[in-house]
Amino acid sequence: MGSEKDRFLRKLLVREGQGEASGPQPGQEVTVKLLGVLEDGSLVEKDPKLTFILEQGDVIQALELGVQSMQLGEVSFLLTSFLYAYGHLGRDPDIPSDASLLYELTLLQIRDSPDLGLLPPSARISLSKQKRERGNFHFEREEYQRAMRSYQLALGILDAPGAVPPGPEEKEELQEHRVKCLNNCAAAQLKLQLFEEVLASCNAVLHIDPDNVKALYRKGKLLSEQGEDQAAMNILKRALQLEPTTKAIHAELSKLAKRQKGPPERPAPTGVDDLVQPAAYQSTWVIPWKLLFGAVAVALGNTVTSILLTTRS
Repeated sequence: MGSEKDRFLRKLLVREGQGEASGPQPGQEVTVKLLGVLEDGSLVEKDPKLTFILEQGDVIQALELGVQSMQLGEVSFLLTSFLYAYGHLGRDPDIPSDASLLYELTLLQIRDSPDLGLLPPSARISLSKQKRERGNFHFEREEYQRAMRSYQLALGILDAPGAVPPGPEEKEELQEHRVKCLNNCAAAQLKLQLFEEVLASCNAVLHIDPDNVKALYRKGKLLSEQGEDQAAMNILKRALQLEPTTKAIHAELSKLAKRQKGPPERPAPTGVDDLVQPAAYQSTWVIPWKLLFGAVAVALGNTVTSILLTTRS
């Protein structure tokens, strides 16, 4: 593996598992016992049976990468920098910004992911909601690619092929969740400047709910940015009829009206380039080995073997 991950994520084997053949594969569902502490020893995460599907963005990268290197029954310590944990933002209220974390992990169970087609509608709705909420977590942290991935997974769960047909009430609830996922997907796609995908998501929403203001606004805004002024104007006026007090719609319509009057005069160039590019990120993060070995010694009272974290290709 590359040196970057070696520096930012370390693993110490405490108890061996059942052998390499018992390791999990991407797409499988795993259950782990988890304890997580900060450098000062504060316990910030504890779950006796945390279950997630590998490579679906349900947990932080350190756990994704760490579990993929484990064997069934294995116990290990993972020491991660903020880059593979909660980043510069941290997690309110217990994990500060740029925080290193030490995890004790036990891999309890490995299963194939559930067959979505066999799940009843209520179970698919519940599972889809979890994925969508994870997408919201990523979106708030400006991790838009991951957010979009979570929203797309949520949609896939709702629309699983061969799924059990829903009853009338469940059908309506499924549609409501589809609209939420599609709207959230459009928001992430807009941040990523995936304009064709935004338009497709908005059209999918409007096919289900022609009066959905969020979809009308985003579609109108996108058409405006693409220079399709008349189509944008019609859509935004429709959105304004539905929500007359929404300032964002007023602002977009005002921008369109000003543009139709002609471009504003541009100030004369000064010839001075006052933009300063930020220096490339130079990490000085160092693994706090003293913390790690101290924690291990207290927990186990013996010596453990240090190995570099490895992942499957």
